[in-house]
Amino acid sequence: MSIVAAYVYRDGRRVREASLTEEGLALGAGDFAWIGLLQPDQRELRTLQGRFGLHPLAVEDALSAHQLAKVEVYGAELFVVARTAELVDDHIAYGETHMFVGPSHILTVRHGSARGHTELRAQLEAAPGMLAKGPDYVLHAILDFVVDGYAPIVDAIEESVLALEHRAQDTFLSREDIRRIFTLRRELLRFRRMLGPMEELANRLELLDLPCIDTDAKPYFRDVADHVRRVVSRVDGLREGLASVFEVASLLEQQRQGAITRKLAAWAAILAVPTAVAGIYGMNFDVMPELRWRYGYYVVLGLIAVICGLLFLQFRRSRWL
Repeated sequence: MSIVAAYVYRDGRRVREASLTEEGLALGAGDFAWIGLLQPDQRELRTLQGRFGLHPLAVEDALSAHQLAKVEVYGAELFVVARTAELVDDHIAYGETHMFVGPSHILTVRHGSARGHTELRAQLEAAPGMLAKGPDYVLHAILDFVVDGYAPIVDAIEESVLALEHRAQDTFLSREDIRRIFTLRRELLRFRRMLGPMEELANRLELLDLPCIDTDAKPYFRDVADHVRRVVSRVDGLREGLASVFEVASLLEQQRQGAITRKLAAWAAILAVPTAVAGIYGMNFDVMPELRWRYGYYVVLGLIAVICGLLFLQFRRSRWL
């Protein structure tokens, strides 16, 4: 069975378990059912479709998954799709949570999401005042739970970006570091594309007159939209940060290469002096200045040392060495 949890609530308190039978799904006045499923098969969803009158198109979407975040109206019911995300190494893995919201029920169908709603359900059951307000407040709690899961992803990538910044300032970035920068940029781009529909979803739930959404619940969905916008802002900042890391790394590498080039040029200029003098005196001529002088050899060596020393001091003062 793919049913993770299925209970009937009355006045914000759990009254019994809701099994997939006619008796188990029977609801009294003021009751609503919250049923959570994980990658259900067609038989289970068809059973719920027959009991709660779910729209066939929404059921098909919930079975096939691979949907963008959206909210659709089918008569007096809503079909909401939220995208979940989690960071696996340097890659973001995505999942989906499909929600059928009606006056007396909320059905959640999860695909590819490792974060269950057990803890969330316990928190809501501990605050029966909110749970008593109905399925629309449960919908808000689930969306808020999904959006809160984005923050650890941004935090982890932010730490990676800071580590890359420090490494770029201290040493040359390796090929693996460069590959990681582009991997993170690609993941952030995909993440940013996913966040756009999530923000639009929260805005529609806040601004539009939709069935099953009380007017008093709309500020809660505005809070979800604000959370998504904050994540979007942080993601945009991280994308700019990664671009800055790459730019700074390139500038520092150019600077280091320039320093190495100056040092090589300075030593080449210093070594050119003895090379030139030795080349002149290495020519096969009989008549050359001081060629047969007893102290000529030592004078030439001293002259070479003085010139090379002066060049060294000059390059040292100009910080080429």
